[in-house]
Amino acid sequence: MTTSEAFTAAHSDALRDWARGLYPLEAATELLIRACGGRFAAPGNPWVHVEDSGRAWIDFEELSEAVTAGGPWSGGERRILALAASFGADDGLLNDNLPGLDRDTLALVLAAVSHAGGSHEHQPEAILWDENNRPYRNPETERPGPLYPWPGRTH
Repeated sequence: MTTSEAFTAAHSDALRDWARGLYPLEAATELLIRACGGRFAAPGNPWVHVEDSGRAWIDFEELSEAVTAGGPWSGGERRILALAASFGADDGLLNDNLPGLDRDTLALVLAAVSHAGGSHEHQPEAILWDENNRPYRNPETERPGPLYPWPGRTH
């Protein structure tokens, strides 16, 4: 492991330690660590704070303000940042409501998010590449289905 990788792992672990115990905060922090190569959880972002002791934390209010103000992000990056800010916010919308859902209702929420994201309409790649870097047509042209399907049957 290189020094950079060790620092990144140590920094990510410090952020996880800070968020531990509050599920929406854990989710928001993990989303920033895992999305876009972790660059939005890295030191140097105005919402990421690292104390001299090594303790790291994320100011999700500052992140929300940055998203509202706009930045040099792609549309997808902005959406990730906005979602992370929503999970980590103290406004009560996601922070208070998600942890109180029972398992069956949470499954419905996950299916709703999957559907709202259009995963049920996603298409497989039409062209794939073999080991010699030659293109060939994907034999599986059927839609893969929703990322998280609606559970059970409806009335």
